[in-house]
Amino acid sequence: MNPQAKLIFVISLLLGTTITISSNHWIMAWTGLEINTLAVLPLISKSHHPRAIEAATKYFLVQATASALVLFSSMTNAWYTGQWDITQLTLPAACLLMTAAISMKLGLVPFHFWFPEVLQGSSLTTGLLLSTAMKLPPMALLLMTSQSLNPALLTTLAILSAAVGGWMGLNQTQTRKIMAFSSISHLGWMAIITAYSPKLTLLNFYLYTVITAAVFLTLSSMKALKLSTLMTSWTKTPTLSAILLLALLSLAGLPPLTGFLPKWLIIQELTKQDMIPAAITISLLSLLGLFFYLRLAYCATITLPPHTTNHMKQWHHTKPVNVSIAILATLSTTLLPISPMILTTI
Repeated sequence: MNPQAKLIFVISLLLGTTITISSNHWIMAWTGLEINTLAVLPLISKSHHPRAIEAATKYFLVQATASALVLFSSMTNAWYTGQWDITQLTLPAACLLMTAAISMKLGLVPFHFWFPEVLQGSSLTTGLLLSTAMKLPPMALLLMTSQSLNPALLTTLAILSAAVGGWMGLNQTQTRKIMAFSSISHLGWMAIITAYSPKLTLLNFYLYTVITAAVFLTLSSMKALKLSTLMTSWTKTPTLSAILLLALLSLAGLPPLTGFLPKWLIIQELTKQDMIPAAITISLLSLLGLFFYLRLAYCATITLPPHTTNHMKQWHHTKPVNVSIAILATLSTTLLPISPMILTTI
């Protein structure tokens, strides 16, 4: 892709995100979401492969539907209450429509079907954008309207997302699809706590973004699109394989890594809210995610390729690890000890 064109699309992405996050009026928020959608479409379809074109088409149709629902919900609310302010969403029907629209934007169950397909049709770099940066504007809207939305409905969607993300990720062999179901599962953890502690949702989103960026950039450096590619990576890029192992375990939420922090705080908050059955259910469902993260880690670091070759093995000149991967990997493994300091900032 032309560098100037790519620059325009990236600036448009930043502009759309900024407009949505900083707006108080529903029309401005909707405008930001539309700019975002239009800016990311060329990045998805840039390879001109039929699967990439299909992914871009699916993404456009789903996001256009969700944007129409956002507009319809806000107009209905304005019709009955005379309020266009984002925080003044009071009409029950408008709240229900808005929950559906934001769930569709984020990829929460039962509106998750588009996300694995779109991620599978994109490159790893675009997949990283779709999993992190593109989730920020709808997440901001979810946080701004969190006091208006139905907590029971959000909890149901969250537990379903954790269940579907865990179950459907189990038998996948494509790394991008595994990361898509991982994202759906993590969104469940964010949605369950939104109505009770929006700041905790935001902290979870930030930490998820850091760890997912570390995983995606490592996979991109290894050019690993399938599990079979990961199996031969240990001999070629041992450092990256070790980083991937730690980042995946952090994403699974194992102590003493960074990923344990949001899960621990969310379970603590749910217990305070007397939602012990929900806390137990979502904790048990996260074990499904742990299984496929361990499978990925096992493929990347422990298995050897199943076939032996007769010719002499070539020396592999290991490339130095990218600075951004090094920084993200450090953040995704070492932030738990400074959690008291993190908690004072939120």
